[in-house]
Amino acid sequence: MPLIIFTGYPCSGKTKWAKLLQKELEIKIQTAKENSEPGQNYTVTYHSDETLGINHETYQDSNKEKLARGSQISAVKRDISRTNIVILDALSYIKGFRYQLFCEAKGNVTPHCIVHVIAPIEKCIQWNDTKELGNKWDPVLMKQLQMRYEEPNSDTRWDSPLFTILSEDPQEKIPIEDIWNALVLKKAAPPNAATLVKPTSGNSFLQELDKKTQEVVTKILQQQQITPGDVVIDKNLVVAIPTGTASTAQLQRIRRSYIGLNRMRSIEVDRIVPLFVDYLNRSLNSED
Repeated sequence: MPLIIFTGYPCSGKTKWAKLLQKELEIKIQTAKENSEPGQNYTVTYHSDETLGINHETYQDSNKEKLARGSQISAVKRDISRTNIVILDALSYIKGFRYQLFCEAKGNVTPHCIVHVIAPIEKCIQWNDTKELGNKWDPVLMKQLQMRYEEPNSDTRWDSPLFTILSEDPQEKIPIEDIWNALVLKKAAPPNAATLVKPTSGNSFLQELDKKTQEVVTKILQQQQITPGDVVIDKNLVVAIPTGTASTAQLQRIRRSYIGLNRMRSIEVDRIVPLFVDYLNRSLNSED
């Protein structure tokens, strides 16, 4: 194949982007045929939980989920070939599962890539609310899957090349040329926002992101030991806690989500804390 593995939270927009990519690839293949270019003999196969008969409730039972992952891997194995591009539209939230798929591609001497579709969990829950009744996720399960989610890391072989899509950005587009170059023309993928290191004051951007967000969480937890309620982080920066207190697990979950979103973006270091406080307020209120 080449293999394209989609990953992201439930209702983050993976299916929308996976089907769009399928159409874009089919257009590229048709153009290659007309011009006798590389890729002219390729085909595209699309697999998803829906096409494989995997329902949302499967992810509430570890044994059923294990069988579902087996079905996904079997589908990939069945359609594997050097000229068939296989798109797997699934949560793919476990790094060990992505590693298994990487080994399948490697064993068949064909390239693969990861497409990480990113959206805040509160936005995913909003989108879920607009779905038809029979196609909705349980919001509790969505939050559980967010906590289990193992974010792809472009430094590992099985998560590289890694392409990211910011699902709620109205200007976002499928990186079709980069994906085509990486999988069909076998050109190295250019560094994207997820893989570029952003140096700031002698430290990497990710180090600053980790440090400053942890300082905010620590300040909230320390203040809660004294008195519950809203926490003043800095001048004009207040974390409003609807329930009076927030647990360490809750704050760290929101922090991880914020880091996952912003490691893909170039933001000024002095904006890390204000944006994190805003994200905390939106997340805490949505969980209330």
